[in-house]
Amino acid sequence: MGGHGTHVSAFRLRAATALALAAVLASSVAACGESSPSTEKEPAGAYQVEVTDAAFATEQRLGRTYLLKLAVRNNGDKTIPGLTVNFSIKGGEGENSTLPFGIRDPQPGLAQPDRPVWVLSEHYPKLVGSSEPGGAGTSNPKTFDFGPLKAGETTEAVWKLSAVRTGRYTLLYAIAAGFNGRAKAETGNGVTPGGSFVVRISPAPYATEVTDSGEVVEKK
Repeated sequence: MGGHGTHVSAFRLRAATALALAAVLASSVAACGESSPSTEKEPAGAYQVEVTDAAFATEQRLGRTYLLKLAVRNNGDKTIPGLTVNFSIKGGEGENSTLPFGIRDPQPGLAQPDRPVWVLSEHYPKLVGSSEPGGAGTSNPKTFDFGPLKAGETTEAVWKLSAVRTGRYTLLYAIAAGFNGRAKAETGNGVTPGGSFVVRISPAPYATEVTDSGEVVEKK
């Protein structure tokens, strides 16, 4: 009794659920394709940019935390539409990774091939001198958006990174003036601004010794 009606109802329920899931997936894909607010009406042109400070420890230890600092100045006479910083580890494994501070394991069949070399602390990056986050994430996880930068002003930012993988890595950073390529950041020589840090992460702990005064200090 009611068997056919029950099967029909179950089929209709599954069909409705599938349609609902398809609609959610479609809206998610559409949202991923939306441009950042900073790309809207982005003016074309070249913007004079200078990296005035770049610091990151070149000798690091596994499990320890380090600060990466960048200072970028607008040397031009017009506001940069959207100052962005992009990070990637040099080489194919770094370029193929979706992580700004990680690599992609080439081994086939891995459920999660991306492997972090550094883990970015929560609420970072921050602007120097501020306790608030100061670099919005974008549709590209490797790119951080710091918004417009007025002529003559400098953005100073810091990333707090924990080393979680041993090895020798070259971390690349590139500065841009926008998102869609219309606004281009250039140095005084017409070169795209950016740079690199060559870092060695060692598994060995710091060697320590006890001084005559009873203090534990790192051996020289």
